[in-house]
Amino acid sequence: MLDFIGVNVIDVIDIIVVALLVFQIYRLIRGTQAMNIFVGILILYIVWFVVKALNMRLLSTILGQVLGVGVIAIIVLFQQEIRRGLMHIGKEYFSKGATKHIAKWLSASNEKSLSSDSIDEIIQACQSMSESRTGALFVMPHTSSLDFVTRTGDTIDAIISKRLIENIFFKNTPLHDGAMIIATNRIVAARCTLPITENPDIPARYGLRHRAACAITLDTDATAIVVSEETGGISFVQDGKLKTIASLTELRLAIEKSYQSA
Repeated sequence: MLDFIGVNVIDVIDIIVVALLVFQIYRLIRGTQAMNIFVGILILYIVWFVVKALNMRLLSTILGQVLGVGVIAIIVLFQQEIRRGLMHIGKEYFSKGATKHIAKWLSASNEKSLSSDSIDEIIQACQSMSESRTGALFVMPHTSSLDFVTRTGDTIDAIISKRLIENIFFKNTPLHDGAMIIATNRIVAARCTLPITENPDIPARYGLRHRAACAITLDTDATAIVVSEETGGISFVQDGKLKTIASLTELRLAIEKSYQSA
């Protein structure tokens, strides 16, 4: 009955690989509502493994059928986490070394850089909105495609202009709520919906705009700028990390540096 305990080198490698996969899944869903579902599925699988090893055929068959159908349920329940995980893997793998050039070659277009004039317009708009405490969220993709984000909003396709930016984010306008996508010296879209991070490490003082900026910059190579409606503070977000901006010069340097390192 205990023959199943005997292991060889392949079994050890198999166990290590599975352990690494489980750990990576845990990292992706840690702190999210999906964690409880994941733990429940993991416990059910362990029970099925023990029951199968003890040769309890009826219970083993029932649990096997449940877990078989459960694969489809997992895809449905964890579709956001699965998509986020695959995007994160792609970002990590293609962000360094020789693979970075492969990523640019595979991208639909080259890096969506901004000119000095465009950066000036964005900075001036941020200054004005900070003074008037107008909430704003800019997302600037580098090589990643944000088509899945732009489709959730309204296409603009306009030249970057301080006045246009302020008009879009003015509180009483239809397009003020949501993110503005800026790429290749154009305002691509506005009123776009972003995923919201459930990372518990983000301080409570930050609102939905900051959490959305963290989520999109963690999943893709995009960077983001957030103007707080409550405090007027400006934050620059890259790789899911928030940086409080103390001056307009610091904001310019952050934008320029992000494109140099992309």
